[in-house]
Amino acid sequence: MIKVYFDPLDTSCKSITGAISNRDNLIFRIKLGDVKTCNLVLKSDEGQEKVIKMRNYKQTFRIELPKLEKGLYWYCFLADGQKIGKNHLGFGEYGDFTGDFELLVYDYAQSYPKSFCGGIMYQIMPDRFCKADGYGDATGKRIRTDWGGTPEYKARDGKIRNDDFFGGNFEGIRSKLDYLKELNVSRVYLNPIFKANSNHRYDTGDYMQFDPLLGTEQDFKNLISSGKERNIEFIIDGVFNHTGDDSVYFNKYGNYSSIGAYNSKKSPYYDWFTFQKFPDEYTSWWGIDILPTINKKSKQYEEFITGENGVLDRCLKLGVNGVRLDVVDEIPDSFVKKITSRVKSYGDDKIVIGEVWEDATNKIAYGVRRKYFQGGELDSVMNYPLKNAIINYIITGNASAVYKTVREQIDNYPAHSLNCMMNILGTHDTPRILTVLGKRGIIKQNRSEMEFEFLTPNEYDLGKKMLKIASLLQFTLYGVPCIYYGDEIGMQGNKDPFNRRCFDFAKRDDEVLNWYKFLAKLRNKIPALKEGKVTNIKFYKGVFTFTREFEKSSLTVFVNCGDEVVDIKANGYEKEIMRNVKSLKIPLNKYDFAIFYK
Repeated sequence: MIKVYFDPLDTSCKSITGAISNRDNLIFRIKLGDVKTCNLVLKSDEGQEKVIKMRNYKQTFRIELPKLEKGLYWYCFLADGQKIGKNHLGFGEYGDFTGDFELLVYDYAQSYPKSFCGGIMYQIMPDRFCKADGYGDATGKRIRTDWGGTPEYKARDGKIRNDDFFGGNFEGIRSKLDYLKELNVSRVYLNPIFKANSNHRYDTGDYMQFDPLLGTEQDFKNLISSGKERNIEFIIDGVFNHTGDDSVYFNKYGNYSSIGAYNSKKSPYYDWFTFQKFPDEYTSWWGIDILPTINKKSKQYEEFITGENGVLDRCLKLGVNGVRLDVVDEIPDSFVKKITSRVKSYGDDKIVIGEVWEDATNKIAYGVRRKYFQGGELDSVMNYPLKNAIINYIITGNASAVYKTVREQIDNYPAHSLNCMMNILGTHDTPRILTVLGKRGIIKQNRSEMEFEFLTPNEYDLGKKMLKIASLLQFTLYGVPCIYYGDEIGMQGNKDPFNRRCFDFAKRDDEVLNWYKFLAKLRNKIPALKEGKVTNIKFYKGVFTFTREFEKSSLTVFVNCGDEVVDIKANGYEKEIMRNVKSLKIPLNKYDFAIFYK
């Protein structure tokens, strides 16, 4: 087999790492053995193909591409007629079995929230984080008086209603801002805060009213203002794909004075929804009839959300810093652009984050290739692929998965987007990370068993070791780490609702909390963790390592999840941070790590 070297993360092979702008000139170089000709095959996502001859400079073939229009492209090489494509680790390799490399071209004018990069996020489910007595109106709500009790999960009258409230509120969150500041939190992401029937509030009842149980508009203003005093901004959850059936807009049960879409075809909201047979057969999210889906063609609804004095305008005027778009892959690109345009009208530092569970640069949703990062749409997405790769690596000890994912994301995303990625280990939609790790991924599937599923002492101790590795990677790779409330104090829980228990600081694990505080200080102190590029990505014998470089400083991380003890050669580095030693080699046991700074 003829020798080949092509690494898209090596600038001697691809002059710009990752996605490029439509103003960039891009140079490809590929080193080959005894080959006479090599061509670059460039394909647009629409199927148009160009075969471009490359020049030979002593068996290094080179081509400089003219500026490309924004869009998604794919490329490979033909060396004497044989394909050189992308192998399973992202390098060039001979063979028809290989895939094509991705090349995303974005609008050079794309702005991004630079102030967001380098920060730390914290996700809060408002009903379960903190309750301040004397605030919020509980009228019509089923209020629990046992803060920290097991959330209801059994069906009543054949339905899981999620209507038991513990009473967390805006003032409760405000009372914890100093605590969040100790964790160096710069952005708080709030799950839905608009009026709704459920404790998770994804069934919006009225977009123009904060849920009275959370507090008044003034309470929200006080929260925003107190946050700004501590350099903490707030991001809200934008649930714009569906509403609740018990809402101003649908009004299925007649609980509102409005004429809802369910009540009459003459309702001002009728075209917001899609009926197959009026009024009882209508399109709903995943067939859940309490969540009627918004008609994708309703310009009136889009204007209601994005127009002047609309939902976003109101929240942004109150000081909200951005929005996380729930199930963004079910919202048309044109609507996403309107949302982003409204948010960015308040400044480029405002952020739009999408809920995407896959690679968002090439995602196909409902038969349509999405254009989230080509310009004018998303700044960031929830980084589920990295989360899954980290968990897989820690549980199995196979470092190739996280190595492959990290390389692929660096290769596919614009560099500025990488620094904005919302790096998660758990959310309101996934089991608690400590539970997943402590159980080594083998968790209960039956809700009646989940209620009593807690880690044994041995599982808990092991889970903490694994959690340190997971959070270290979360905090030191590209992107912005997002702590799901309570993970930093050792909270446990399987799927919803057991991952949504009440935050109870009195039951904290100080070892876990102190570890998160260490990571927060490390991230705040070292510039490379805010703006640095990820380089020198390697894996061997269960060890995964990488370096973050910025100007003249760098931070190098080694983690070992394999079964072998591996000696880390420390020559060329300054002292190791945790051990505070200088040594030619440091032995890493399983679930051990080393952090070098210079």
